[in-house]
Amino acid sequence: MIAIGCTVGFLVLVCVGLVSSPGWGRVHEYFLNGTEFRRYFGAILHGFWLNVQMFVGCEICILVLGLAFALVRTTTAPGLAPLRWSAMLYVDVFRGVPTLLLVFLVGFGLPALQLQGTPSSPVVLGCIALVLSYTAYVGEVFRAGLNSVHPAQRNAAKALGLSERQTLRHVILPQAVRNVVPPLLNDFISLQKDTALVAVLGPLEALRVAQINADYDFNYTPYLAAALLFILVTIPLTRYADWLQAKAVRRQWAETGGSGR
Repeated sequence: MIAIGCTVGFLVLVCVGLVSSPGWGRVHEYFLNGTEFRRYFGAILHGFWLNVQMFVGCEICILVLGLAFALVRTTTAPGLAPLRWSAMLYVDVFRGVPTLLLVFLVGFGLPALQLQGTPSSPVVLGCIALVLSYTAYVGEVFRAGLNSVHPAQRNAAKALGLSERQTLRHVILPQAVRNVVPPLLNDFISLQKDTALVAVLGPLEALRVAQINADYDFNYTPYLAAALLFILVTIPLTRYADWLQAKAVRRQWAETGGSGR
């Protein structure tokens, strides 16, 4: 009850402070205009569907490529050393380049090469940039998960007569993926928001539609409508990631602290 009371009191103070501020009237007119919100919400929602499509398509590609990079980086075979070094260079480069800059480089640089088969759709080019960027991050998350599996697990699998491929498929990967689900969800929450960066290439996704309508009427309420749509998607994912993290902590406590070890 004390926590609820303090929270409600804090929110009331914030609302009173905002409403009583000198510029509240202009903020309400240009950012919280109900008429503008209802007028453009349908178009922005239609554009947001493109954001969702880009998010799902990129997520599938990132999961596959990220896991492949992680497996390459964790292998110890001498003959695969060039692949390991190439994967390490890829991660270093694409983790160091800002995602927005990468969208510009891919969106405008790749078509400029005029190579046969190069995609011309700004949506596809934007998705390629997002996949290149996030694969570097997700690959490192998967690698951390693979390294978190105790070597005794691999030794036990060999003792049972499992081959290297069977060990990886049935013993290592299930444990590694379970360990990294919460950080993976955090990366994909960021990916959902970063699909708005593709707006710089011109496709009519939520942010681009909001920008066009805001410039048309010189009113910024459409930006608020776009922000609310992203929030409606990211908050459930965030709470689910928190729940998985808390579940992992409880499981770890049960396996270690709860048993008295």
